[in-house]
Parts: sequence; C-alpha cells; structure tokens
Amino acid sequence: MKGRTVVDGPAADARNGERDGAESDSDGISLDRDARTLRAKWRSASLAAGWRFPSDWGVPEVDTVCAALSTDGPSEAAVSGLGRARAAAGAGLEETLTDLAALHAVVSEPGPSGGFVVPDIDATPSQLLRVTALAWADVALDRFAHTEVTEPLTGLPSAAYLRTRLGEVYRGAERAGRRVTDDALLLTVSFDLASMAGWSRLTAMILAGDALRSVFDGPETTAALGPSVLAVLTERGNDVSSRAVALRRAITERMLVDPQLEGVRTPTISLVRLAPSYEESCALLNRIARR
Repeated sequence: MKGRTVVDGPAADARNGERDGAESDSDGISLDRDARTLRAKWRSASLAAGWRFPSDWGVPEVDTVCAALSTDGPSEAAVSGLGRARAAAGAGLEETLTDLAALHAVVSEPGPSGGFVVPDIDATPSQLLRVTALAWADVALDRFAHTEVTEPLTGLPSAAYLRTRLGEVYRGAERAGRRVTDDALLLTVSFDLASMAGWSRLTAMILAGDALRSVFDGPETTAALGPSVLAVLTERGNDVSSRAVALRRAITERMLVDPQLEGVRTPTISLVRLAPSYEESCALLNRIARR
C-alpha cells in the first residue's frame, strides 16, 4: 500500500481522462473517452466555481450523468440521483446547484479545448434546477426528520450522536471547572476518495470501521463523520498515540487481505485538538467530515 500522497485537482483528472479505451467508473459504469473528458472538464469547472472539498466531488452519480450525456442526454433520473448524492454527502443546495451550472456551462460552451467557463445558475435550464433541488431537498429533509443513531455502512454511531456526546463532555467539564481541551481530543481517520473507485470505497470504509471498533473497544465514542471520515472522541493520556499506531496496523492488515484494495492508499490518521467551546467544536466536526 502507498502512503498518503494526494495528487488532486484538474490536472489529476485530466491525466486520468487521457487513458485510451473505456474505463469502469466508481459505480461500475463503463465510460468512453468522451464521457471521461467531460467528467474531467466538469470537475475542473466546478472546483474553479468554488466546490470546497475536491475529494468528495467524484460520487458514482457523476459518472452516471456523464455516461448519459455521452449517449442520449441527461435523464431526470440521472440528475435527480446526483442531487440526492450531493445531499447525502453533506453538500449544501447552493453548492449543488453551482456544480450543476458548471456542468451546463461545460456542455454549452465546450470551446476548442474545453477551456475555462463561468458557471451561471440563472442560465441553467429551470427543469434541471427543479429536479436537482427537489431531489436534494428530499434527502436533506428526510435526514433531518429521521436521524439515525447508527450509520448503516460502517455500523458506527452517526455524527449527530458524536455531537450529542460532545455536548455532554463540555457540560461535564464546565461543572468540574475544567477545560475540555485538557481532558479530551479527537482521533480522525480520513480516506482520499479521489484515489478510490467502485466497491473499494465501500469496502475500505467498512474495514476501517471494523478496525476502529476493535482498537477503541472501551468507553470511547466512535462515529462516522462523513463518506470518507471516521472519528473517535477519547480521553487524553489514554495511550492514544500507541492506539493510533495499532489502528493503522489493523486497517492495513484488513485491507491487505482483499486483493481488490491493492494499491489503495492507507488513510490519514490525525489527532485533533478540540475547540474551547462546544459550538466551535461542532463547526470543526463539519469541516473534518468533508475533507
């Protein structure tokens, strides 16, 4: 396995799009040269327009839309799926619609070599905006109304549960006249999704969740923060550094067993200091979740 050396951004996608022949995308769809080129240009335009977290842009639904555009054009089902995926990954509505506008700009103004375009939400067809926004809202409202304690993929508690536990920790520290930063910290496990495709994404997160539970099997609070990030709220001085080493070893051992994960980069494991206030730490969790 390779260590974490992130090569991200438009240049990386362009290199990926230059390979000959059809290529299987992250959801098993075979993308031809035109679809791969469109995907790279779309990603470049979206990042230039302000997409904040490059590693979570390439969801499988992106490739579904690109495949549709390279044949008969985007169906409502493909665009709707993209809106749902963006909401599930934590992207806001404005960011989602700007990403859609970037796609429309790339398709409408390809230029001689797919040069720079300026996404304009107001110039995007209203039907595409409506379908995407409604799909995004369906998922966002459903998550709000039916918050689950456990994240289904990894079996770990959700980010909402971790925020609840953080609130308890801050209240306990205030009652004891202590600072939370003196007693607790976060350990995070983050994968670079840009380097993964297909089932390797899901398998890596499942194996990492299993390793996390095996190493932190005491009173610590484990959670899945996002599609590529896991976290542990633990006490300082609880031999955290040694456990971080043990966790990396446990994840590596599990991933080596599966030949389909050969070449997948091992995750980045970090020790993160909590913020002075509960509100600031919740904002910190949101930023970490979308690395």
